[in-house]
Amino acid sequence: MKGGAPPMRYHPHDEFADPARPRAEPWRTALGMILIYVAHIGLVLFCFTLLAGVIGEDRAQSAFDGIFFSSQTTAESLLLLGSFSFLILAVSLVTMQLHGRAPSSLTGPPRLALAHFLWVLRALAILFAVLWFLPMDVDLNRNLTPGRWLLLLPLSVTVLLIQATAEEMLFRGYLQQQLAARFRAPAIWMGLPSAIFAWGHFSVDQAGQNAGFAALWAGLFALAAADLTARTGTIGAAVALHFANNAGAILLVSLRGPVSGLSLYTYPFGIDAPQVLPFLIVDLGVLLVSWLAARLALQV
Repeated sequence: MKGGAPPMRYHPHDEFADPARPRAEPWRTALGMILIYVAHIGLVLFCFTLLAGVIGEDRAQSAFDGIFFSSQTTAESLLLLGSFSFLILAVSLVTMQLHGRAPSSLTGPPRLALAHFLWVLRALAILFAVLWFLPMDVDLNRNLTPGRWLLLLPLSVTVLLIQATAEEMLFRGYLQQQLAARFRAPAIWMGLPSAIFAWGHFSVDQAGQNAGFAALWAGLFALAAADLTARTGTIGAAVALHFANNAGAILLVSLRGPVSGLSLYTYPFGIDAPQVLPFLIVDLGVLLVSWLAARLALQV
């Protein structure tokens, strides 16, 4: 163990990290992250091979480019979010084979994790309902008709929950657990996964001059999710925070561009536009209030 003792409020995190302690060597954790990446990509390529055998390589390549690089249509958005089920499978396989423990150990006690998820989701649903009626100084564009949006909603919610769960299992479950089992300093087991999460959201190609701020937002979100996980001893609250945030940005009002095919409305600009910066700053405020609402709901 290295580093100082974590704060008293993080004591539930000790029990959360216990399943990882028998096989928490840094080399094993690093190898695990590599294997998760390889397995995830391998599963995607396996699907590509199957599809190419049915419709031909050119058409399969066009379809995969649309899903993973454009993802603006409804079908592309659904398939992109649904593809995160491969990440869940990859994390689960590595956890079992490399660390000799059940994938359910990544969530904390499953029933308690589910309870935390539902409590926080209810609190955030109330918060977002209030925020929805606040005045907004921008003209939104209708993206889907209400009827089509409602028809798609059960499937949209399902794939969005898959995406949020997958990322939380990887960053707040697997990586945070593994690091906490080896190092006592929160700066390591909170900071490193959050930095990697932020780096993964840094894209000059998509966000242009706003790439740095978008990555900063992602890093702060990751810290909020890590804090909730440490305070509660499960990833339930973090999944709810992730799901609620993405539901607002993907299902209700999305930026023009990738993963906009499921939203009821879109902004008249994309993530790379100069006028998006004030909205990103507002989103930081929403993130802070959401984090506080989650803590209040769980009294942590």
